[in-house]
Amino acid sequence: MNRRDFLNLTAAVSLATPLLVEKARAAAPEAYKPGMVKTALAEGKTVLLDFSATWCTTCAAQRRVLKKLRAENPGYDKAIDFVTVDWDTYRNGALAKSLKVTDRATLIVLKGDKQIGRLNWETGEAKIKALLDAGVAAAKA
Repeated sequence: MNRRDFLNLTAAVSLATPLLVEKARAAAPEAYKPGMVKTALAEGKTVLLDFSATWCTTCAAQRRVLKKLRAENPGYDKAIDFVTVDWDTYRNGALAKSLKVTDRATLIVLKGDKQIGRLNWETGEAKIKALLDAGVAAAKA
């Protein structure tokens, strides 16, 4: 490798690193598996549950807003565990029944044995931000 190639490669890596770090901050939510929410809550974590379906346009709108807000405020990812619950798979499961979730496009924030907030069919950025802010406040309490 000659000096020019080495310098070009070094510059490219230096420029790409901040982009990779930014992408890692707003990582994709974790896919729900039975028992994981109970474990996270027992560990004292704050959890946002996104009951959604891949084919649901309202759910897609909620995901876009969540992704945008998380990218703008890395504190959300530090304070809240984001979990996507596949509506088609788990709509009749124990978690949905225990939380009385009757429809997709439902966002719920939990901490311990308390429900911090819930939004149904809401895609407004201000309301979703308020839900996330409530989750951060609960995580600090």
